Amino acid sequence: MSTTTAATATNPYTRGLAAFVAGLRYEQIPDDVRHRIKLLILDSLGCALYGVRMEWTRILIDTLTGIDATRTCSVWGTPAKLSSPHAALVNGTSVQGFELDDVHRYGVLHVGAVTLPPLLALIDSSHKLDGRTFLTAAVAGYEVGPRVGMCMGQEHIGQGWHSGATVGVFSAAAGAARALGLDERQTVHALGIGGTQAAGLMAAQYGAMVKRMHAGRAAQSGLYGALFAANGFTGIETIFESEYGGFCTTFSRSNDRFDLEELTGGLGERWETLRISLKFYSCVASNHTTLDAVRSLRDKHKFTANDVEAINVAASHVTVEHAGWTYEPNGLVAAQLNLPFSVATLLIEGNAFVDEYTEAACTDPARMALAKRVTVIEDPAITALGRERRHYVRVEVVLKDGRRFNETCEIARGSDKNFASDADVIGKFEKLAAASLPAGKVRELRDAVLHVDELDDTRTIAALLAGGGGPK
Repeated sequence: MSTTTAATATNPYTRGLAAFVAGLRYEQIPDDVRHRIKLLILDSLGCALYGVRMEWTRILIDTLTGIDATRTCSVWGTPAKLSSPHAALVNGTSVQGFELDDVHRYGVLHVGAVTLPPLLALIDSSHKLDGRTFLTAAVAGYEVGPRVGMCMGQEHIGQGWHSGATVGVFSAAAGAARALGLDERQTVHALGIGGTQAAGLMAAQYGAMVKRMHAGRAAQSGLYGALFAANGFTGIETIFESEYGGFCTTFSRSNDRFDLEELTGGLGERWETLRISLKFYSCVASNHTTLDAVRSLRDKHKFTANDVEAINVAASHVTVEHAGWTYEPNGLVAAQLNLPFSVATLLIEGNAFVDEYTEAACTDPARMALAKRVTVIEDPAITALGRERRHYVRVEVVLKDGRRFNETCEIARGSDKNFASDADVIGKFEKLAAASLPAGKVRELRDAVLHVDELDDTRTIAALLAGGGGPK
């Protein structure tokens, strides 16, 4: 029940989100959203089971195991156990560990990486949830975070904040709050506690391992928000509305760059879960339309990497800033976030999925030489199309024999408007999950997620995610 006081009268947007989260019921979720959320969950878990093998995730596991004596929650795909906040940190890092996870392009947010780790940490630490409640809590997180991202607009990431880390805390807090059964007032505080912990800088994209950890840290912060609020700890009740020190005014250069109406407009009627895209390239989402365009031109005109004189990409300001910078070898993070290097990878290797990005490839002379022939420039007309079309690109391939080919691409393979088939999503999951789990367990986990609303106890999923010795 909503309780309006003098302190809360000025927070209609925060309360609006909190009321939605606290009041959401399984029966209110449309069938297509229920179906889609299962595929999205499956995809994120597959990404985590691949990402846990990466060096940056192993460092976190080793470090935290040494300082955290609590052993209640699984580190997915491994026999390791940690406390719930540290498990959320590591598992969120794993989901984001190899640039394979989902993205809400309009809110600029990797949603599963921040929503699922705190939710499953609660389940793993003996907080029993049936499948319908689990699915409902997941939808709450998948709906709230993207709306905060849309409220902030593409300028948020353009000015240097990593939205997965800053905006992600709200998905994490919302999902965990719904799982704990918090009421509207408690959920307001969960959002307020999560929001004040928001942090993350885009300079991490140039090679720092910490870029991978941003999602994990947001997952952890949101979990703290819900757990503390459940016990009466208070947060910023006007986290979105406050003119001084609020999330929106602090993380935006000026008040006219965010839109509070995006937080609650159409809430419960327009489902952002259906606007989340999946990746089929192991690189930042800003690269995918260019890669699709280059792949299409290569297939039509049968040229190879050796035939290419130059590739010119006209893109939005955000794409140029986010991915169009001059490539310098600085590890896999830089390679996967750089558009020219990813184009070179696709043309030389024939694909840009998991096997094509390795530490050795980052300094491959052939890829680096071809990357130097890729130029990415801003087209103000594309920028003017707005955030919903920020990945639109015009690609020109110039061959050494003088031929020129052009292609435009606005909707990447796997995007919300060109979503993958169930078979493609399942196939991706099975390939990735096989990196950490034996085949039988992969199948059991797949079936448990696809039929999650039939489960009496979702600790089944948490148990299946626990590894022990790798694939067999």
